[in-house]
Amino acid sequence: MNRSPKTVRRRKWLLVFSCALIVAVSGCRTIGFYAQAMRGQYQIFAHQRVIDELIADPQTPPKLRGQLQLVTQLRTFAKDELKLPVDGHYRKYVDVHREYVVWNVQAAPQFSLQPRTWWYPLVGSLEYRGYFSEKGARHYAERYAKNGDDVYVDGVEAYSTLGWFKDPVLNTFIDRSEPELAEVIFHELGHQRVFARGDTDFNEAFATTVGQEGARRWLRATGKTNLIEKYEIVLKRNDQFVHLIMSTREELQKVYGDTLDKDGKVKAASTPPLPPDQMKAAKEQVYARLRDNYQQLKASWGYAGYDQWFARELNNAQLNTIANYFDFLPAFQRVLEMNGNDLEKFYVEVERLSKMSKDERHQWLRDLGKKDSQ
Repeated sequence: MNRSPKTVRRRKWLLVFSCALIVAVSGCRTIGFYAQAMRGQYQIFAHQRVIDELIADPQTPPKLRGQLQLVTQLRTFAKDELKLPVDGHYRKYVDVHREYVVWNVQAAPQFSLQPRTWWYPLVGSLEYRGYFSEKGARHYAERYAKNGDDVYVDGVEAYSTLGWFKDPVLNTFIDRSEPELAEVIFHELGHQRVFARGDTDFNEAFATTVGQEGARRWLRATGKTNLIEKYEIVLKRNDQFVHLIMSTREELQKVYGDTLDKDGKVKAASTPPLPPDQMKAAKEQVYARLRDNYQQLKASWGYAGYDQWFARELNNAQLNTIANYFDFLPAFQRVLEMNGNDLEKFYVEVERLSKMSKDERHQWLRDLGKKDSQ
């Protein structure tokens, strides 16, 4: 099961559209952004095909038919066993004829892990900007790079519209192995169950917990013991990768003099602790150690699936993409355990947390994570 970091963390762009939103914003660049988003979403809608019809169509390739049949089974399992709001999601299929459906732009200062954020109507501030074309994403990223920011452009294979539209299955993730496809479907449906406005870290860690736990339950329910063992190896390897990245982030925060704000988010130092040239040298040393540590970890695995992630010039924005999905993951896993692994009780507790102020729920999750690590 070859799998890169992006296949473990279900990166997406949460899309919310209406004509009123475009009227509500100002500036040519902002209007242009929403216009390309609406065009991209329309193109997906215009090419949807009902999955049941594709399964019945003799012209459908056998491999695709098998995967689509698996999707219908996963939808039923999500509704009946995982208590997720399936509704009309994943009843249709779209081939977008490209590797990724959207590309996300993330940015951070050269000497801080504080992420740049973008405000969206109804969903609040998020730490990424999404484009339906790679060219558009990279063009936008150049603006931040020219200002000295670290930028990261990453292809996205799955996304959620948070119930505003019925999300389709895409060619960008349909070919995944059974555990991975299950995780994608359950993760995205998790966003339909609970969503905290303007809190990327909370939402993604919760959905990642749902996706991973759901995939485990699916494999156990279907008796795929051989796949369970392989999937657990993948998750363990990913945990080690995440630990490596999070440890590196802690090193960099000390170098930069970053602190945490009341929400527990990284905040840039008002006065840098070192001159720029010394800061740059210290930063390069930390990233060099990260590469060396990865080589040791890779050798212990006998697996090179993360090489692509390390192939580019590492930067602060890239490290932030990992924190979005895994910073609160241990705490959410603990919440599930505290509720006797009862998913319905787990959802109720997470819903309660989502109603708190952002700083309160972040502090609650951090405190729980600290207790669990002691």
